[in-house]
Amino acid sequence: MPLIPEEPQIHESAQGPRVTPASGRTAPTPRPVPGPRPAAPSRPGRPGPQRPTPPVQRTPRDVAPAKPGPSGPAASTAVAGPQIQLIPASAEGAIDAAEEAVDLLLDSGRAPGDVLVITTGAQHPWAEHELSFGEAAYWAQHDAGDDVFYTDAAIASRAASRPVVVVAVNGGAPSADVLSLAHARAKALLIVCGDPQQINAALGTGA
Repeated sequence: MPLIPEEPQIHESAQGPRVTPASGRTAPTPRPVPGPRPAAPSRPGRPGPQRPTPPVQRTPRDVAPAKPGPSGPAASTAVAGPQIQLIPASAEGAIDAAEEAVDLLLDSGRAPGDVLVITTGAQHPWAEHELSFGEAAYWAQHDAGDDVFYTDAAIASRAASRPVVVVAVNGGAPSADVLSLAHARAKALLIVCGDPQQINAALGTGA
């Protein structure tokens, strides 16, 4: 950085004397005497005329604006985690609350394949139905990624990340590990349906 202020000063001071002698010694310019002029050529040889070369150093200075690089990572860290929303619900009503959240997401324009639903207790009826055809068919639908996918905390680690993850705390206290897993799978939004106090306590230690 100190080099940046120094170069413009050197360049200006170099041009300063050049302009003043040129304007002040307009009379001396008639001196076509070859004697003094040979001495003058030595001046061009000096850093005076070569000062224009520092513009080549200015181009590196233009590269110096790569300083925004550090600010970039800082911004990315700021936007690193997904947004978290809490929907109060009892254990018995957690799945219904999650279903309402999914309906609102789809109505707002979210694609079905953007949503992953995780239950902490009993499996969602959709998951039970699809698993009745075998795990291969069940996970094939997950891999297709064209519809809302329902899974439970016991096997949720196998599910891939999706823009939105909805957790229905429909059994027991929410586990910090489960919420941390859901937080890691959510790219943009994590919605947790359940008891607010339990969820906040788990989020404070987990996600």
